[in-house]
Amino acid sequence: MYPDLSYLFHDLLGTSPDNWLSIFKTFGFFLAIAFLVSAFVYRLELRRKAKNGFFQPVKARIIEGAPASVEDLLINAAAGFFFLGKGMYAYQHYTQFRQDPASVVLSGKFHWPAAIAGALLFAGLIWWDAKRKQKNPPQERIVELWPHDKISEMTVWAAAGGILGAKVFDLFDNWQSFLRDPLGALLSGGGLAFYGGLIMGFIAVVWYQYRLKIPFLPAADAVAPALTAGYGVGRIGCQLSGDGDWGIVNNAPKPDWMGFLPDWLWAYRYPHNVLNTPNTDPVSSVPIEGCTWEYCMQLAEPVFPTPLYEIMAMGLIFALLWSLRTRLKAPGMLFFIYLGLIAIERFLIEKIRVNVRHEDVGAFTQAELLSILFVLISAVGVYFTWKKAQKG
Repeated sequence: MYPDLSYLFHDLLGTSPDNWLSIFKTFGFFLAIAFLVSAFVYRLELRRKAKNGFFQPVKARIIEGAPASVEDLLINAAAGFFFLGKGMYAYQHYTQFRQDPASVVLSGKFHWPAAIAGALLFAGLIWWDAKRKQKNPPQERIVELWPHDKISEMTVWAAAGGILGAKVFDLFDNWQSFLRDPLGALLSGGGLAFYGGLIMGFIAVVWYQYRLKIPFLPAADAVAPALTAGYGVGRIGCQLSGDGDWGIVNNAPKPDWMGFLPDWLWAYRYPHNVLNTPNTDPVSSVPIEGCTWEYCMQLAEPVFPTPLYEIMAMGLIFALLWSLRTRLKAPGMLFFIYLGLIAIERFLIEKIRVNVRHEDVGAFTQAELLSILFVLISAVGVYFTWKKAQKG
């Protein structure tokens, strides 16, 4: 496993692990890549749908040569405050930051003099740049903006809503742990529920699109393959880092039909996993004999490598959605098919995946209950979009 990039470079280049690259955690790295991949695919689809007449541009007024606005100054001051304040704090507390970046980034810990200097510097730079380009009088022009021109803003909204939703939904599965240490649970870098991220991220983007008067169903169709691609890339981070998102114990012999495949596709012990603790589910972890690195734990028994299965499933679903995107003419149908496919995939994977089961609702997991709901929404949505297309 590669808990951080120093372990990955050790395997690739033979460098020593636990060096300065340790601050770049593998899961966080692939999470960022997942958002970029989703944004790239979404932009492609929004642009294609714009060419096919599903969207209309909105006119926006741009003023060139105006002084820096108060809003621009405040936003850049806040960015400088955060980056320099956090950066200097991380530098002075390198060991703490390297072991748990989230405990620094998602907290009120700052190097206050550096934060204030950063705010003044960033605000000063934006003021100077606007002053350099200032025209007298400022010139106004009208431009046309399409939905794919706003992909950066949509990505920010998706990331903010998705991470918040994933964290909040995970708290419901670990309520007692949250009550024991609310602040620690909220600021922890671990504990992210997929459906929570999907629902809240989707709501955040839909709200933003509603403000821009972007039609919902064509935009939803465009986002379906993008979400699938992003989720698949995110699961690569889960697998490579060994973040605890694995399956139940699997001591069964590998089936004969899998004989030509490597053993780690059937059962795996996740050596050097990022959790790095003996207290892991579904079994405890034990030290790796002879290991002298920082991350030297592995599971006491092998488990199903469920992130790998989800990566493969997302690849298949993405290929199907990508092939259907130009064939289905009814707006919204592709999105509802996507909902059904990911719900069925998640419901099935939950059977061999470690998760919290709620005895008061038939011992279902949160993901299983939401999967059932999503399948129903999918069926109703496909039916009504098909009926509407038949009438049209």
